[in-house]
Amino acid sequence: MSVITYPIVLELEKDGRTSVYAPDLPGCASWGETREQAIERIREAIELWIESALEDGDPLPQPGGTVAYVQIAS
Repeated sequence: MSVITYPIVLELEKDGRTSVYAPDLPGCASWGETREQAIERIREAIELWIESALEDGDPLPQPGGTVAYVQIAS
């Protein structure tokens, strides 16, 4: 079994929950009460996304997203 590493984006919401999505997998998103829960849920969502794509005969997107930070003086 091979391992594919997809980047995920975590966003802290105003209510304290964490939203998370996988930019390389259209529509693959989740959330959690905590950062850890959000990461576990997106892992499950990615696994289901991949399973569905394979069942439909669709190719899996190669990971291509990256994260960068920009510093702004304030």
